[in-house]
Amino acid sequence: MTSIIEIKELTKRFGKRIAVNSISFNIQSGEIFGLVGPNGAGKTTTMRMLVTLLKPDKGEIFVSGYSTQKKPNDVRRILGFMPDSFGVYGDMTVQEYLDFFGACYNIHPHLRPKLISDLLDLVDLGHRRDDMVDTLSTGLKQRLGLARVLIHDPNILVLDEPASGLDPRARVEIRALLLEIARLGKTIIFSSHILADVGELCSRVGIIEDGKLAAIGTLQQLSDHVMPHRQLRIGVLNRKEEVQVALSSIQGVSAVRLLDNNGKHDSLEVDFIGDDEAIHALLASLLQQGFPVIHFSEETKNLEEVFMRTTKGIVS
Repeated sequence: MTSIIEIKELTKRFGKRIAVNSISFNIQSGEIFGLVGPNGAGKTTTMRMLVTLLKPDKGEIFVSGYSTQKKPNDVRRILGFMPDSFGVYGDMTVQEYLDFFGACYNIHPHLRPKLISDLLDLVDLGHRRDDMVDTLSTGLKQRLGLARVLIHDPNILVLDEPASGLDPRARVEIRALLLEIARLGKTIIFSSHILADVGELCSRVGIIEDGKLAAIGTLQQLSDHVMPHRQLRIGVLNRKEEVQVALSSIQGVSAVRLLDNNGKHDSLEVDFIGDDEAIHALLASLLQQGFPVIHFSEETKNLEEVFMRTTKGIVS
């Protein structure tokens, strides 16, 4: 993959406050990149500089080779931006709304009806084309916003909190829609405080805190960095103290914790460094010693745990 966006030493101040503090990273063509961080960490400021709405005090951004400061109009032609809250013209129908933005982008009137029809089918709003925008639910307005962002066929979508304020079903639908858009070859950058969405959608994640880039990489890379050990969950019918001692003597085990399992059975949590064969050997050792193992699993690492271990809860 080639880098479609290059961010170099990006810095933005508001008075004495440094909102974005010398961050640098690249985004690859065709990937879904997630930007996460506490409220006030600098995510929205970074996005606004990326889409040319703010000028950085220091540093540069290149989008498909165009400088956002020297060639902003070229950048705008290949970007589509949906802010966290965007105004809609409620006294227009859905079709009129998209037609208006098509005209803003100088799309020929003869081309607009087919384009609008295709976009409404993509976002599953074809049956609402003649409805007034004001009658749409929040989730449907988000879908309409995505259609509007796509009206000029940008290569890159920049979405600030696209699932904010949506109910669980609408969130699932927006996730599916973003995956469908990505399959069209678009590069998608979005911020979110809903870590489950980011973990499921993104090929890579950047974590921002206090205006700085705290970490960047795939979920696996971030997990391996902040949690190099594997975490095992073992359930036994009894003899938990003996099991704890036995586990502590096995190579690769760095910690063993007894867990409260509401009286169902005795559970232990094990921090372990080793490959799959080593995990198999660990289980085999317990069984050979006659311990009554009734549950054995590896805990999956999620973005929420990575986020909590990476950040300190401070804002810029």
